Amino acid sequence: MSNSYNINQIKNLNDALIYIKTELKSIYNNHEIQSFTNIIFQHLINFSKIDIIIKTDTELTNHTKIQIIKIVEQLKKHKPIQYIIGETEFYELKFRISPEVLIPRPETEELVKWIIDDTVTKQNIDILDIGTGSGCIAIALAKNILNSRINAVDKYEGALAIAKKNAQLNNANISFINDDILSYNKTKYSNKFDIIVSNPPYVRELEKKVMDKNVVDYEPHTALFVADNNALIFYDAIADFAIDNLKTNGKLYFEINEYLAKNLTDLLNNKGFENIIVKKDINDKNRMVRAEFD
Repeated sequence: MSNSYNINQIKNLNDALIYIKTELKSIYNNHEIQSFTNIIFQHLINFSKIDIIIKTDTELTNHTKIQIIKIVEQLKKHKPIQYIIGETEFYELKFRISPEVLIPRPETEELVKWIIDDTVTKQNIDILDIGTGSGCIAIALAKNILNSRINAVDKYEGALAIAKKNAQLNNANISFINDDILSYNKTKYSNKFDIIVSNPPYVRELEKKVMDKNVVDYEPHTALFVADNNALIFYDAIADFAIDNLKTNGKLYFEINEYLAKNLTDLLNNKGFENIIVKKDINDKNRMVRAEFD
């Protein structure tokens, strides 16, 4: 905490708001600070955005003040707010997260919505989520596609432990598999799938220098980065897996690197996939692909 503040100067919510803005204004813009503020007070005292505006005279306990100070000190070190409080929201569901898994992104919500929209008239869907991480894709699909049977695979036991907790938290029935898709064990997949979805590592090392410090310093590099000369390594492996494990007319969905859409569609074409569609996200970037294989 800076020299200009001590805990006794934060008596109520308004004082805390001033403190947070004062401490963070040299690092973050106003929009980011407002977002942090909303998350902090929702997490600590269950206040909504409206509560924060109209209840500024609310007195805070010493415990809450100490928590605010601890959170702000970590934000000043660029640690993501989601890791600091240990949770986040994705597709209107709550997820526990830790630095062992990526923080779910809005782009991934768009991928989930695409799959849900595509399956609105279908029953008894078998789905596999590859590289599940926090389990956000698999769990959001399970909660929104009724009568679906969902499997989720991840190489890392730590990630699977978090995904399993999130499945319990959201009362989602998911079958979890510990496997490495780059050298997968065929015996772990007893049935074929209507849909295979993945948000694999796709950020090239060359892109690291333009990324935010909070991502590079804190999020798991194994879930983010790939070698510049082999950027599609996971897409290549997952496409081959899909050829063997999709049902007739099954669909493969990917979140993608916006700069590699053409490379990926060429790869899928060469493997015999059809009806390949590249979809833009809300920011008009090529961020999703759907392909079919008969």
